[in-house]
Amino acid sequence: MKQSATTRGLLACGVIAGPLFVATTIAQAATRDGFDPVVHPLSMLSLSELGWIQITNFIVSGLLALLGAVGLHRSLGSGPGAKWGPRLFGLYGIALVWGGVFVADPAFGYPAGTPDGAPAEQSWHSILHAFAAPGAGITLLIAAFVFARRFGREGQGAWRAACYAVVVLDVVLTVIAIVVTDYRLMLAGGASVWLWAAAVSLQTLRSSR
Repeated sequence: MKQSATTRGLLACGVIAGPLFVATTIAQAATRDGFDPVVHPLSMLSLSELGWIQITNFIVSGLLALLGAVGLHRSLGSGPGAKWGPRLFGLYGIALVWGGVFVADPAFGYPAGTPDGAPAEQSWHSILHAFAAPGAGITLLIAAFVFARRFGREGQGAWRAACYAVVVLDVVLTVIAIVVTDYRLMLAGGASVWLWAAAVSLQTLRSSR
């Protein structure tokens, strides 16, 4: 069904959100002095004098995801996922904004001069920040099952399979990351679902023309 220019613009925001967040995070992880992506979670990029870049990345990407969720709500009409798909994408956007507003504590030698190891006591904002990553990840994993049902009902087998595949990929990479203590794998798992969300928005945008 053909959508208005406003709706297409909202969907485009959803397309941009994931790739923007992933690209900006990877660029910082590769170039930030003292940051080791093996031992430092991506949230710690919000620290140091350049931390405003990652804070902005969290907030802007989250707002784009929220706008994209509005576009999905206006585009999906009825059927499986029409209500909960956009809602879950909206919660993903809120989780990203949350991660930018509430910042993690310095730890594990980052920024420079910070003692090695975890802090003896977490600040209130670091405790709140800890809800951001699982909030974004879990909502998107649930959304993948929601959209798998919708794609299956529409006869789009490849998209349905992709929904299940991204769940398996993220869970496997996250488990391995925890076992071997390598945050690069956790970032890769998260990136897979963020980019999947962008792909769903793109597919919806294409079908609305």
